Amino acid sequence: MQNYVESKVRDIVDFPKKGIIFRDITTAVKDAKALKFMIDFLTEQYQDKKIDYVVGIESRGFIFGAPLAYNLGAGFVVVRKPGKLPAEVISQEYELEYGTDKIEMHADAIEKGKNVLVIDDLLATGGTVDAACKLLKKAGANVVGAGFIIELSDLGGRQKLDGIEVTSMIQYKGL
Repeated sequence: MQNYVESKVRDIVDFPKKGIIFRDITTAVKDAKALKFMIDFLTEQYQDKKIDYVVGIESRGFIFGAPLAYNLGAGFVVVRKPGKLPAEVISQEYELEYGTDKIEMHADAIEKGKNVLVIDDLLATGGTVDAACKLLKKAGANVVGAGFIIELSDLGGRQKLDGIEVTSMIQYKGL
């Protein structure tokens, strides 16, 4: 299962800048068998965790989060870039290599004390998912885990999520 999915991930050399190997998951998502394996993997990891909400981070977290929520019998909540949500929001700022960014969620998306699982396609430095976890904790949620298809293990994202159970299907070393 893992080897099949990994064989469908396309490597793009020198993107977005020289020296980087971009792990393009779109080639795996378009393959029906690989997509099923990815959703099944995540479902198996979390089926016994009593998840109330799966939280997908914009935008590829939506691809995996919604079907996973369905499989787990949980609700699905989106975390988006600023200005994309129509009702009252809560937000969390986070550091980028050069400057800051922000993510948002509807203020009424999650009730206090609910168990949430954060999902995205890829874990690199962990900045965005760490911000999402802080945002969810600010809302009173219990973050029970963070799941990814790909993890770039040398970039230290897992360490940034200290205290949160991290699961990834495929791990790559190096950039």
